[in-house]
Amino acid sequence: MSVLDWLVLCTTLCVIIVYGLYKSRSTKDLDGYFRSNRSMQWGLILLSIMGTQASAITFLSAPGQAYTDGMRFVQYYFGLPFAMIVIALFFVPVYHRLQVYTAYEYLENRFDGKTRALTSLLFLLQRGLSTGISVFAPSIILSSILGWGLTATSILMGGLLIIYTLSGGARAVAYTQQLQWVIIFLGLGLAGWMVVKLLPVGIGFTDALFIGEKMGKMNVISSGFKKGSFDWSDQYNIWSGLIGGFFLALSYFGTDQSQVGRYLTAQSIKQSQIGLLMNGLIKVPLQFLILLVGVLVFSFYQFNKAPLFFNTVPVEKLRSNTVYADSLRSVEFAFDQVAAKKKNVLALYANEKRENVSGNKQQFLVDSLRQLHQQSDSLRRKVKSWIDQTAPIGSSNDTNYIFLRFVMDHLPHGLVGLLIAIIFLASWGSIAAAINSLAACTLVDFHKRYATAPLSEQAAFKWSRGYTLLWGLFCIVVALFTYNIGNSLIEAVNILGSLFYGVVLGIFLVALFFPTIKSGSIVFWSALIAELFVILIFYWSKTGFFKLAFLWLNPIGAGLVVILSLLAHLFSKRRFS
Repeated sequence: MSVLDWLVLCTTLCVIIVYGLYKSRSTKDLDGYFRSNRSMQWGLILLSIMGTQASAITFLSAPGQAYTDGMRFVQYYFGLPFAMIVIALFFVPVYHRLQVYTAYEYLENRFDGKTRALTSLLFLLQRGLSTGISVFAPSIILSSILGWGLTATSILMGGLLIIYTLSGGARAVAYTQQLQWVIIFLGLGLAGWMVVKLLPVGIGFTDALFIGEKMGKMNVISSGFKKGSFDWSDQYNIWSGLIGGFFLALSYFGTDQSQVGRYLTAQSIKQSQIGLLMNGLIKVPLQFLILLVGVLVFSFYQFNKAPLFFNTVPVEKLRSNTVYADSLRSVEFAFDQVAAKKKNVLALYANEKRENVSGNKQQFLVDSLRQLHQQSDSLRRKVKSWIDQTAPIGSSNDTNYIFLRFVMDHLPHGLVGLLIAIIFLASWGSIAAAINSLAACTLVDFHKRYATAPLSEQAAFKWSRGYTLLWGLFCIVVALFTYNIGNSLIEAVNILGSLFYGVVLGIFLVALFFPTIKSGSIVFWSALIAELFVILIFYWSKTGFFKLAFLWLNPIGAGLVVILSLLAHLFSKRRFS
């Protein structure tokens, strides 16, 4: 990066940190640290909810997801608006009426201590692992900028995040996210505009979309049906998005403390509800636009030579490997030839477009482009296979590096620094909120719940900061092992969440909608059995016993808890009647 980029990056980050610390200077007690003294209005609630959900993964991995798999990932969010309505109507009033610190306190009031402990433990497990993956995302950026190893950058980034989170708690997170989103929208708008501006003369925004559509990247809606039957292994389609996405969003926003903790800071029930409903309206178009940037980057690389592999580190290792060095040079030469042919085909397309030549000629050129893209993909797969043999597991997936590489290679000085700052800001806001919620659950659901002597307010505040430090260190450790996950980061986080979210949601559904079930033991054992089944189903789907997309794990988990609880309740009634 240039001196100007470093100046923009450091200035932006310093302004955000100072602003957050200034706004949180009065946070000296537990209520202020975890609930911001219930002082937030719906606008801040909205930004805090969105900021917690939109981590660095969103802005780093989502454009790469669209580049490789098209726009169909947006269907993952189709169930979210409906989930926001349910949460606003049924979940929010309960949490505010009980004035809880964590969502899981409600379960002890409704059932018993062990059900609360189990649910909180499931949250701590999946959110701790997910947050560790989120720490890894900005570590990739630091590694690319500084040339350091991912271990060093993960430790550095994790350390900065711990300091940031310890400094102000929930209030600092909420207020900094307010300013972050202004910068984020500005930066993403500039990035999209610059992609179009960098296209050849005579090629505009609609042409980029046309090429993306012809190359299969504008697949916003997909039915999930193949050869007349529904494909349950299809990750993203309208049905998995509406149904599986609904249950996932219902659990994430309704039962995950990292989100519940955001709207527990609201002044009133109404403020929480408005913030949630506005999130339901804004999130889908926002995610659409972020993915659209990925499609524009894809179209840009049809006119310009794309890297053979977007992560340079494993390629350089291949280059120094005597077994693969010559083969790599041969593939690079072939890849360059294909790129030159692409450029010629698209130059002809631009010329035909200016002269309004018939659609048949344009279609021929598009078909030629598609064939050339298949050739370049074939060469990329060959390199990926070599990387699989010479580098750690997961190194052959470069999805998370696509947008970063474009930013570093092609955007002007100053804008590079701003976009890197945006990814850092998104990371800090979401991870700080997650670590804050992990500390809250550890203190409230376990420490205070099982302590032999009551804690004073001052002691509880000190312990909360101690747990914040411990969870921050845990997330750094997870980040150190994230390099080998093999998926795009945004997909990995959602898969991990789906292993637990359905079961946690099922517990809350029984608590809210089945008042006749009062036995905590019934719900506790139903949840354990359901969690075991969900993990087995996921394992079987990964080993090829059958194929099932991860989004379906959410309704399966929730449904199993409800059904097993109802059956056990009916059996116990008949047995003792």
